Amino acid sequence: MRQEKISTKNAAYQKFEVLKTNRNKRYKYNEFFVEGVRNINEAIKNKWHICSFLYTREKPMSEWAQNILSSVITDQNYELSYALMNDLSGKEDTSELMAVVRMREDDLSKLHLSDNPVIALFDRPSNRGNLGTLIRSCDALGIEALIITGHAVDLYDPEVIVSSMGSFFHVPVIRVSDNNQLFAFLDQMKIDYSGFQVVGTTAHKEHPVYHCDLTKPVLFMIGNETDGLCHAFKERSDRLVTIPMKESSSASSFNVACAATVMFYEAIRQRS
Repeated sequence: MRQEKISTKNAAYQKFEVLKTNRNKRYKYNEFFVEGVRNINEAIKNKWHICSFLYTREKPMSEWAQNILSSVITDQNYELSYALMNDLSGKEDTSELMAVVRMREDDLSKLHLSDNPVIALFDRPSNRGNLGTLIRSCDALGIEALIITGHAVDLYDPEVIVSSMGSFFHVPVIRVSDNNQLFAFLDQMKIDYSGFQVVGTTAHKEHPVYHCDLTKPVLFMIGNETDGLCHAFKERSDRLVTIPMKESSSASSFNVACAATVMFYEAIRQRS
């Protein structure tokens, strides 16, 4: 394993900076930046390809960090000055270990689903925190995959990863830019899974979610935070469902991540 020491903001360091801040550069390198003990542990546990670790020797290193550096195989590691680690870290207490991780291929055909899956689609997510929270809910409630469509926030943005609390590395999340590819996938799901249904979600008064049979294979379509589900996806839904609000409530709907969590929970509740 190669090692390199960095004490100035050279080209290698500038690459780390752009992986944190620049969406286009992330996809150019096919790599993204990871910080946080839980996220690094989950990336390793779920067998993501770790390209590099960044660390410093100018502060005492924990046993956790030492064990990872000695046991995890990478392409190349970088020893930075503490000042550079501090500049790069997004945490109040400077991280002792950060990682650069290889992106995974977006391929619907490689999904490994159970005999009775619950999967979800998030149409054009526009808020990084919402996307990360929804990934966390998918993980917590056993949703087997999440599909992201359209022009959306970057899946690999550090804020998405941090807000997922480690779930990012456990839940298969696949970006699909072509609706025809998505619709072909839905058609194949209907062939492969008897009773498979596409359930669109809406804030408008439609079928209450608890009146919908969610015990069979299902895909939830979750709409954009501002515009809701696009017309094409509504047309492909077998049913539109909503979460009824209390009549006297001034709230007309939930936050999108909260609403999706309720939908997921109802599916799991019915199956239990």
